Amino acid sequence: MYTALLPIVLFLTLVLQTASRPIVYQCVPVETSVDYFDPRPNGGAMLDNAGDGYGEPLNVIVSGMSSPEVLTEDGIVNFARAIGFSEECFGLHAGAPQTANLGDGNGWVNQTIELRQDYDNAGVGTCLETLIGGNHFRVWKQNGSLADSGALFLAVSKEEPLLEHHTIIPDGYNIGRDLLVQNAVGQTSYNGVTYSTVARNITGLLAPGAVGVNHNISTDGIVTLLTVTIL
Repeated sequence: MYTALLPIVLFLTLVLQTASRPIVYQCVPVETSVDYFDPRPNGGAMLDNAGDGYGEPLNVIVSGMSSPEVLTEDGIVNFARAIGFSEECFGLHAGAPQTANLGDGNGWVNQTIELRQDYDNAGVGTCLETLIGGNHFRVWKQNGSLADSGALFLAVSKEEPLLEHHTIIPDGYNIGRDLLVQNAVGQTSYNGVTYSTVARNITGLLAPGAVGVNHNISTDGIVTLLTVTIL
């Protein structure tokens, strides 16, 4: 009789030992199955809020189908360095952050980070951009419960020198976008990470023209989708 009960006793002992062990959850980036969600149906916008009643176009999207590591803050910084951008000069930022509503349920949130052209020097090159102007972009992540694509929405523009108060150059939104895309497409690398990037232009997300656009600078309405894969 006792011999027959032995397997049951061993099974219950194993169950109790397993239940007493702490459960360890490992947080890893997860690849999504969509490029992005259109922010507008859920009350979002393709212009950010520059704080003066106008906005700057979200004219580049890093697809949610990119390698998950790219879609983190550290990941976009490393990718940015691979295509000629870096963090601001000594980490200093003048002016208030801009906000964007990506229609994901998070409402209007501050930019995650702002990155500037580094003139081929990731250490101090952005200090030169601060003085003489150049390309730069702001980043927001679409990760709210209503639209969790994981995509990064970028507001890209080329700006004037410091003496011109960093206003956007004529046609600076289109020019800034095109310069960033030109640097990104193909194979790039930084800090031992190699990227392969493909681009696709999208119309219908961003209205062409200058209505509501900061500095009254017209745009062509094109948003470029980048899919970035780590090789």
